[in-house]
Amino acid sequence: MLRDKDLVSIQEARAKVEKAYAAFQNYRSFTQEQVDAIIDRMAAVARANAERLARLAVEETGYGNVRDKTAKNLLCSDLLHQAIRPLKTVGIVREDAERKVIEIAEPVGVVAAILPTTNPTSTAIYKILIALKGRNTIVLSPHPRAMRCTCETAALLYQAACEAGAPEDVIQCLEHATMEATNEIMRHRRTGVILSTGGQGIVRAAYSSGKPALGVGPGNVPILLERTADVKESVRMVVEGKSFDYGTVCSSEQTLVFEESLGDQVIQELKANRALLCDATQQAALAKLLITPDFRVNAACVGQPPARIAEMAGFTVPAETSILVVQLQGVGKEHPLSAEKLSPVLALYRVKDFDEGCRVCDSILHFGGLGHTCVIFSRDDAKIREYGLRMPAGRILVNTSAPQGSTGITTNVFPSMTLGCGAMAGNVTSDNVGPLHLINLKRIAYHVREAKSAFSSPEGKAYFEGTTVAAVATGRGGIADAVQQYLASRGIALSSTPPPAPTATTEVVDRFLSSRRPPPPPTPNTQHPPPPASPAPPAPPVEVVPFVSESDVRQAMRMGKKIYISSKTIVTPAARDMGADILIKTD
Repeated sequence: MLRDKDLVSIQEARAKVEKAYAAFQNYRSFTQEQVDAIIDRMAAVARANAERLARLAVEETGYGNVRDKTAKNLLCSDLLHQAIRPLKTVGIVREDAERKVIEIAEPVGVVAAILPTTNPTSTAIYKILIALKGRNTIVLSPHPRAMRCTCETAALLYQAACEAGAPEDVIQCLEHATMEATNEIMRHRRTGVILSTGGQGIVRAAYSSGKPALGVGPGNVPILLERTADVKESVRMVVEGKSFDYGTVCSSEQTLVFEESLGDQVIQELKANRALLCDATQQAALAKLLITPDFRVNAACVGQPPARIAEMAGFTVPAETSILVVQLQGVGKEHPLSAEKLSPVLALYRVKDFDEGCRVCDSILHFGGLGHTCVIFSRDDAKIREYGLRMPAGRILVNTSAPQGSTGITTNVFPSMTLGCGAMAGNVTSDNVGPLHLINLKRIAYHVREAKSAFSSPEGKAYFEGTTVAAVATGRGGIADAVQQYLASRGIALSSTPPPAPTATTEVVDRFLSSRRPPPPPTPNTQHPPPPASPAPPAPPVEVVPFVSESDVRQAMRMGKKIYISSKTIVTPAARDMGADILIKTD
């Protein structure tokens, strides 16, 4: 009987990271052929068990449906496998004979993989495959509500890997998942990189752990239906994407924005695809149900079928209903259903034209989906490109369902279950993350030229010819040219024929050069001796610093300065050894 679950989980996390690290010391020496044999075997086993693992996930979490979770398992064991199979991840991976640079793959080590409850088995397959493809080992931290299905997935792939010759302990999975255990594997000294999927809290924890981290932000995906689109086909794809696994994919459609001229046809096609348009009372009930008072998604509604969500909200809909549709008048907290919903509920937004549609989509992305994904349906390539330039999203999808397009099923983006949102969302990448994000590249670079031939600027040439750079940079001709370029940039043209009188340009140059000449010595005045010098002002008080490091001492040495300390100043041992002549004690 467990007396303290947290302590047990922390100890398990430490032990499994150490095991994975020991396995890494062996696995890092494997050849590309050995690695690919392991990947092939694991992918084959995952494909053979795709439906069974999907069923386990639905039974344990209550999210989504078996058919679509099977598709996600196949995305990671079939389509992803096809994409990573030809990649070079061992030894010399690229050689540029002309530039004489050779790139060598280096694994990052132990991957700490944090898994979600919405896609537990597919994400496990995905992270194991891309980690081991890069000669890394992996420790999985399942979501507490998806322990059984995640551990079963990891066990199947571990057995397959060992059968193909992988070292013992190359895949580890926590069996006592707690927040404390997850933090332990993220911060463990043997962990090389964190691959985190989940809510904002766990992603922030990954980035604040002090380890390199690949985490992703939430999705609030807008879809713009532009007036040239094929409305019938577009609406079919929107409904197909929104209903996929009951909306549990982070790149699921959230709000359909369409031009007013398409309004009647859009509503007609939604109904033709078994979407139910909610009235005002039903919409208010859904807003209260789906989004909690502290503005979080109600976990009880995640990945539930439309009829079940309607029942929870207090009304009934036909069992065959594909999605629930609500109509919005704005974006933001006063319109709760304009946020990510993680369920088969789609918001509608009418706009007068393309420009207004772009502004609304931009607002939706800023309201909880920055950097993630957006979609446009259009036949006008100029509008498609403009939409792509204006949207703050890492994936701008065209004429496709959002979940299928963003994960690489219906587009040629890299097949992935970790969709980066870039710096705009606080992520390290905007890519679809794959095995190349889990390797480092070493570079062998040969001598190809003498240093003096590398520079082409006048300053660079002057340096190697023995002329001072300052002379080139501050000479009269250089200054005049610079002033002329500045004036030209402001629309002021100068005549090419020098006028008889000094020009503004030469006056500026003369004043500048005069300011750089030392003043002439004063002429002695014997009749009227200078008055006695006034006493010098007292020296300003020195600034006593509270802390000194080695870098502080180095900087002071470069600047020719002293560092003033007191008996209360904390000085690192390295700083004290290095700064004997720099550190001045004031008490």
